[in-house]
Amino acid sequence: MKRSVQILWRVFVGGFVFVILLFLCANFGLFGKMPSVTQLQNPEADLASEIYSSDGMLMGKYYTENRSEVKYSEISPNVINALIATEDERFYEHSGIDAQAVARAVFTLGSQGGGSTLTQQVAKLMMNQGKGNIVKRVLDKMKEWIVAVKLERNFTKEEIITLYLNRAAWGNVYGIRNASLTYFRKEPKDLKIEEAAVLVGMLKGYIYNPITRQANSIKRRNTVINQMVVCKQHFLTPEEGEKLKAKPLITYYKKIDEYVGIAPYFRSVLADKLKDWCKTHENPKTGEPYNLYRDGLRIYTTINSRMQQYAEEAVVQHMPVIQRKLDQIMKTNGDRMWKGHENTIEAAFKYTERWKNMKEDEVKEEDIKKSFYVPVKMKVFAWNAKREKDTTMTPFDSIKYHKNILQTSFVAMDPKTGEVKCWVGGIDFKWFKFDHVTTRRQVGSTIKPLIYSLAVEDAGYGPTTEIPGGLVQYGKEMRTFSGGGGPMAVCLAKSRNTASVRLTNLVGVKRVIEFAKECGIKSPLPPYISLALGAAEIPMLEMLQSYSMFPNNSYNTEPVLVTRIEDKNGNVITQFTAETKQVMSEASAHTMVKMMQGVVQFGTAHSLNNYNIPAEKAGKTGTTNDNADGWFIGYTPELLAGTWVGCEDPFIRIYAGTSGGNELALPKWGIFMSKVYADSKLEYGRVKNFPVPANLKNEELSAEAWEQIMNQSDSVGTDAGNGPPEDYFVPSTPAENIKIESDIPKADTGKSKKPEPKKGTNTPAAAADDKNKKPAAKPGKTNDY
Repeated sequence: MKRSVQILWRVFVGGFVFVILLFLCANFGLFGKMPSVTQLQNPEADLASEIYSSDGMLMGKYYTENRSEVKYSEISPNVINALIATEDERFYEHSGIDAQAVARAVFTLGSQGGGSTLTQQVAKLMMNQGKGNIVKRVLDKMKEWIVAVKLERNFTKEEIITLYLNRAAWGNVYGIRNASLTYFRKEPKDLKIEEAAVLVGMLKGYIYNPITRQANSIKRRNTVINQMVVCKQHFLTPEEGEKLKAKPLITYYKKIDEYVGIAPYFRSVLADKLKDWCKTHENPKTGEPYNLYRDGLRIYTTINSRMQQYAEEAVVQHMPVIQRKLDQIMKTNGDRMWKGHENTIEAAFKYTERWKNMKEDEVKEEDIKKSFYVPVKMKVFAWNAKREKDTTMTPFDSIKYHKNILQTSFVAMDPKTGEVKCWVGGIDFKWFKFDHVTTRRQVGSTIKPLIYSLAVEDAGYGPTTEIPGGLVQYGKEMRTFSGGGGPMAVCLAKSRNTASVRLTNLVGVKRVIEFAKECGIKSPLPPYISLALGAAEIPMLEMLQSYSMFPNNSYNTEPVLVTRIEDKNGNVITQFTAETKQVMSEASAHTMVKMMQGVVQFGTAHSLNNYNIPAEKAGKTGTTNDNADGWFIGYTPELLAGTWVGCEDPFIRIYAGTSGGNELALPKWGIFMSKVYADSKLEYGRVKNFPVPANLKNEELSAEAWEQIMNQSDSVGTDAGNGPPEDYFVPSTPAENIKIESDIPKADTGKSKKPEPKKGTNTPAAAADDKNKKPAAKPGKTNDY
């Protein structure tokens, strides 16, 4: 044998062995991780987790790649035929690699199409390949061939097609189902031939998008139809093909939008809670923690879509009215209000897209800042049908403009089950992402029912107990507050600050804080007497939980957002129930309900009677200094709801012209409840009256006694608020060091023993005998605090 021939054989054999070694190295993962046999047998595309309302509505999804899987039987044959004709006409003949297609691609350098089979494309999608230098791409192609052969051994042809269509991308839309819904608003099983041809044509590239590139899309659609005619299967006759190509391009495009969906603020907050849940729960298939964005979880929430709609309608109906008042005030007092706060606008620069984009372009910070003072055309939020308007202003003024927009929060929950029925965290999620349900704001007079509860529970006070006016101990000094005193029911109804301070002195600031924590308030509370005026900053959910003891017959209920979480196959992973505990006696709770009804009947929430709500109502308004915050938290026998109004920056305030929380917040509550009780499908209104504990029915104050109390009140009036600024910054002593001397002994009610928590139940257990006994002793009217 000639030496040249020997060399040729050696090169050939050596090359062959080298290629075999390369394939072996690739197979064993030396060139990068390869899917295991188990992973190939159980392939899972990244699936969006879906959020459902309590009445079965899809609220939205969490995803990195938004996709929903479908089965082979749920895909139209038109899609499958178009795909095979265009991408792999010998799909049913090869075993993962089409030698004829590879040879054609090599000899024509890809001018007549590539050599990858559908199975190879599935492998490529599974390993997220497609980028890199020529060496990496060659190695990736080898790995792709290996995985393709393994896929063919483990799956039927139908399963491989389904895998491909569930993983394929149509721009930023993933999976055939989402593509079909986005471009044609129909399920993939219902796609016509020409529609299937459009979607299959888009797989070649987003330049064939039927919305933005119609001419390209029609041309590519017709190419797919031609392939369906000329392919070896002849899915279409030439006549059918010509008829289909003559049709116009018709789509029904509907973009998948993160701003669209039910309760976007709720979904945003829930995502963080679910990510924490995922960290502590392992997916048995992967051995790793669940991934909210990839594992296709089904989250069933407590939100009712109808009640959510009514809450949002109440916001839209009421907020523009209050905004007009603030706009008028800003015209005359805006400069004075903003004086000294311009730095808050400059601080906001760095959170804007303008700043981020210019930073990426390596523009100097000094030049970036200058750009915020140059007028440009832009869109800003407006209370109109589109929630926006076109204008020209500087980015600086744009930030200031949006900070002058009043925000709100609104939440309703079932006080017995803890289920949160609706959640509005702001006026418009597209423009204002910050959630105000979970943020802390000064609560004003809404803290007072907790203080009054202690006076009833610990000291034995009642609706007729006289609270003197005049000078009252406030920290280290004596002070007089507006509003005076009177019967305790009147003081609560009129939100008189003197009474609140006196009662706080009586029970002690430390005891108020302790009780507030028992009622579910986790936020830090100021250990000073200013707590009596609502100086504490507490989020809405914590305030709602603290109020749940009133309509729930002395039992405090933790808010619940989710009832259960299922995996993608519908297997229940976790279920959630509320934790309840008794925090006061049934007698005390009932007394508080009666007094808080007075707030509505003749107090600061009297305007609530203008709304058609066919059930007894109770609650409390709250207002902070100069109307920076307006609150109303109220309840019926079946439903507890709270709402807040204010600007993101508390220094922006409605100084005058409103009656505090009664006007700022209460109307939304009234509008919402009217809509809820008018909706027969929601079935509210079956319980119209607050229940009276059995042992108290013979000890109830008579209607004449309540009328006498009401007659002692002067006028409806407004919420006294929480006083001027100096009320918060008076030199005070921490609660544990305050000693208030009083010649009024606390009534011995036999309630020193606290009830044990009741967990996992929504039905209050039978309380001890002393829980239903009305206090026997009450302080006299002439006693001085």
